[in-house]
Amino acid sequence: MTVAAAMPPAARLHVQECCFSLLILSRACADFIKAWEERRIFDDSVVLIRVSSTLACRRFACCLTTQLSFASFRPASPLSYSTTVVRFCSTDEKSKKMSYELASDGCYLKSGPSMMSPAGPEIRKEAEEFISFLNKSVTPFHAVHECRERLLQSGFQELKESAHWDVKPGGKYYVTKNRTCIIAFAVGGAFVPGNGFSIVVGHTDSPALRVKPVSKITSEKFNQVGVSTYGGGLWRTWFDRDLSVAGEVVVRAGDTLARRLINIEHPILYIPNLAIHFAKDRDSFTCNKETDLRPILETVAAAGINDQKDKKEAACTDVGKDPRDIVADHHYNFLDVIAAAANASAEQIVDMDLYLYDANPARIGGIHDEFITGARLDNLVGTFTTMQGLIASLLDERLLMDDENIRMAACFDNEEVGSQTAMGAQSSFIEYVLRRLSAGGDPLAFEESIGKSLLISADQAHACHPNYPKIHEDNHRPAFHGGVIVKINVNQRYATTSTTHAVIKQIAAEANVPLQKVVVRNDSLCGSTVGPILAARLGMRTVDVGCPMLAMHSIREMADTSSISQATRLYATFFNRMRYVLPSLM
Repeated sequence: MTVAAAMPPAARLHVQECCFSLLILSRACADFIKAWEERRIFDDSVVLIRVSSTLACRRFACCLTTQLSFASFRPASPLSYSTTVVRFCSTDEKSKKMSYELASDGCYLKSGPSMMSPAGPEIRKEAEEFISFLNKSVTPFHAVHECRERLLQSGFQELKESAHWDVKPGGKYYVTKNRTCIIAFAVGGAFVPGNGFSIVVGHTDSPALRVKPVSKITSEKFNQVGVSTYGGGLWRTWFDRDLSVAGEVVVRAGDTLARRLINIEHPILYIPNLAIHFAKDRDSFTCNKETDLRPILETVAAAGINDQKDKKEAACTDVGKDPRDIVADHHYNFLDVIAAAANASAEQIVDMDLYLYDANPARIGGIHDEFITGARLDNLVGTFTTMQGLIASLLDERLLMDDENIRMAACFDNEEVGSQTAMGAQSSFIEYVLRRLSAGGDPLAFEESIGKSLLISADQAHACHPNYPKIHEDNHRPAFHGGVIVKINVNQRYATTSTTHAVIKQIAAEANVPLQKVVVRNDSLCGSTVGPILAARLGMRTVDVGCPMLAMHSIREMADTSSISQATRLYATFFNRMRYVLPSLM
């Protein structure tokens, strides 16, 4: 069976008008197509093809994304800069790598299409790298730790907030605050104080349950752990999950204090649902955040098996115990697990900042491997792509040495609770960093730099839900694989203006990244980001963007694989090209 013979010479088909489901091809036909594609391409068309082999046949799935002419097969003419070509490939042949080559001007020249197949090798590779980052970044502490590791591998140097900085043109640096906020930057070789900043920001925190300072609860012969709700989580999704614990622990050794990053990694806590037989209203779910969100740790019977631990716990309640320890505030077995992870004893723990998380790891799924499901996508997608974009922009060091700006990626903590903390976007932390980098020149160099700068706020955005489409405004319905979303709100819940929107459009065009727009309905509430906060605090031009996702603030959210590559490429191009695009609008 052949494809071309079935169509009249002048036929042109739209993707809405046709769909090839599966064509069973023999080896001879597959070999013919392989040879044929090496000599010719489709004129005026883009065809995305996925081929998988079985014992007896090959399934050939074909998606037509633009008009397709079966009549005009002819030898390929030389390709222009913007021409998109996707070649046939089979599982017996190593897939053609759809790579992105950085041109001398910082734009991305593509050997693959502008919207690659969601299951394409490069899309998959970058999504898997993000999954690895996500599964390790179970708390803001761990997210910043993972960012540090990636930056160090890319040649960045750590700076201490409390120390003198010797920053040099062409240098790459980062500084952290509270170990949950990180600012990384690369100094252009032609930078002088008063020049601009190209900034992309995200945040490291997500809604979570956090262990209370006194967590010891016993009820109906169960030992439980008291938790506080952090942020606006969909708390009903935390029921019936395998929950683990991670965070930071402060321990003492004599009079010396030290911090330890810990992760239990296996499930130790559970919040069981109430059986439907006892529900007053079986069609709805209500949750009292104080009394219903109490994870079960153990049974009292099991807790009493270890007599030695019981004796230690009793001894710690005696007069004369060290006033710094917190053994009496928590179930000893719980504290013992935490202490073991911190390589200390329970009595050595002075304080701790612990988060609960779903022990079920994030993964790539879907029939086409096009979805990412997992916790903390809001906003570790933004954190990861922000940092990766900065790192990717530095692959050609010549571009940095020619740059007159400073490239900066900043990820703050506490966005989910208002950002009004020392490590949040409302603090003076980023302003102090910018001022230090502007020092040494004119006294007003910092103020001059603001007018030459642009900031991107990278935070996740709501895709249009197929089950609830009416939630979205009719003309603004972002979709998976549709590109990075620009957020617009006339009431300034987002900081995008016509100027900053135009700049990001130009950058996206040069990066070959599609953009979408979102505006909330007039009868709907609108969320916000750190974008308006930083725009007001710094007086800096700002644009709000994000990647599409579903189930935001659930313990298990959903996104598309394409977003990781698209956002990373957009931010990398922004760092390389912003200084050329913005001046005409200043």
